[in-house]
Amino acid sequence: MKDGKLNLVYIGEDKNIIEKFTSVNGAVNFKSFPNPLQASAWVDRNNASTDGVISEYEIPGRNGLDFHQSFVENFDKKNEIPYIVLCDTKTPEILNRAFKQKIDDIYTRPVNAEVIFNRIKFLKVLKPQMALLKKEIHPEENIYKTPFFKRSFDIFFAGLALLLISPILVLFIIAIRLESKGKVYYISKRVGTGYRIFNFLKLRSMYPDADKRLKEFQHLNQYKKEEQTSIVENSLGEKKEEKVDESGTILFGDDIEVDEKQHIQRQKEKQESAFVKFENDPRITKVGHIIRKLSIDELPQLINVIKGDMSIVGNRPLPLYEAELLTTDEWTDRFNGPAGITGLWQVEARGKTSKMSPEERKQLDNKYVEIANSKFSFWKDIWIIIRTFRAVFQKENV
Repeated sequence: MKDGKLNLVYIGEDKNIIEKFTSVNGAVNFKSFPNPLQASAWVDRNNASTDGVISEYEIPGRNGLDFHQSFVENFDKKNEIPYIVLCDTKTPEILNRAFKQKIDDIYTRPVNAEVIFNRIKFLKVLKPQMALLKKEIHPEENIYKTPFFKRSFDIFFAGLALLLISPILVLFIIAIRLESKGKVYYISKRVGTGYRIFNFLKLRSMYPDADKRLKEFQHLNQYKKEEQTSIVENSLGEKKEEKVDESGTILFGDDIEVDEKQHIQRQKEKQESAFVKFENDPRITKVGHIIRKLSIDELPQLINVIKGDMSIVGNRPLPLYEAELLTTDEWTDRFNGPAGITGLWQVEARGKTSKMSPEERKQLDNKYVEIANSKFSFWKDIWIIIRTFRAVFQKENV
């Protein structure tokens, strides 16, 4: 930071972007470059005074995510310089990769220069402080590693179970195929241990177009909170005046100004609606109801266990659209343990007369992470497996 101004590097040729950032309250020393080669040369000479990087996703010779990798490797090994990507559309592929690379933010057009400026200014202070709080160990050491004994049990149990249940699987595969057209199995991307994404296997229990009809039945979601009718809630989608607590920090959006406390509360509400579960789901087939009732649709996940994607016992791996919303520390703890076919919240939820709230589910997931890292974890797993067999025949389906 020079003369109290942020030194920002922009990689791209959008004249509108350049014009907006060079006029942000006169608080920016803005350097723009048409390609990453020229930007790298400037940063190499002025690395100590670089306060933030803003890169277009589409840049000559590579994209903004590719350049981030070389930028961190060559100029920002501690990953303390804010890095933001601008793009036209946030695709799942872009979001997934940006998350893995720990890119600070992705903004889609039209962009608000004031918002990005304030974001970089905030990150410039926050990132070095967060780095001081972390232990100086390699990132891979933070990821849960399955103990040898647990892994051996997983392979033995999954292999034996697949051998014994193969006749049942064949019968239900035939039944699924006879009832509705389409593949008899279902593959979805799931997020497991350490946010690792893998192909999650199930027998198909829904009609082939079930994913496309998710929004159509969103009002039936048991985890969805009732809409708020306050003026603050309405201001999310409409330009309306609202009274803001003057003691709070004002956050500037593209079209609105909101109080920081209110913004955090709304983000929390979004997270509480992340989990998706329907009562009497209309997308489920007749055979699907049977295999879900008996948890037979879960049996192909034994293949995931043998492959090492999951364990027999662990926290349920989540679909991408759910995991994307669970970004606060209290939620991300659930990903610090093994992913599993069955787990603590499944056996606790079955047979309950009332719905399990997202908060209860989070607490059980985090509790299992503590169990998985204790010296008695194997015997706790056996206890959960025994309870799972009993719970399969109860009415409540989780």
